[in-house]
Amino acid sequence: MPSTRLTEFRQFREKMNKRIFELDNLNINRFFTLDGKAYEDAALPTLTKEFAGLSASLVLRCDDCIAYHVIRCKECGATNEQIIEIFNVGLIVGGSIVIPHLRRAVAHLDELNANTSPTQNEPKA
Repeated sequence: MPSTRLTEFRQFREKMNKRIFELDNLNINRFFTLDGKAYEDAALPTLTKEFAGLSASLVLRCDDCIAYHVIRCKECGATNEQIIEIFNVGLIVGGSIVIPHLRRAVAHLDELNANTSPTQNEPKA
């Protein structure tokens, strides 16, 4: 399978997260744990929280965060239509400065869709 931007992103993220945990810094480890727990099911389901994270990441113009949340939204069963609506929310809140990040977000979504079977693109029940 040829290397893609998302493949490179995932590999780099995994490698560097492992390296960061090797630093064995209590506060960094606590922050990473807090970040992960914030997206777990609770009063809001994980997918809703991933949508919020994606929208906020677009507004903040963080390409790594955008890629991560697009991936997580798909993993949690989001449809393309739902993700595109979130793209619109981020664009409306963030304004035209979000457009370059929106382009990359759409490219990530296209790449994910190209690498999944049609049944994987259907929403989870």
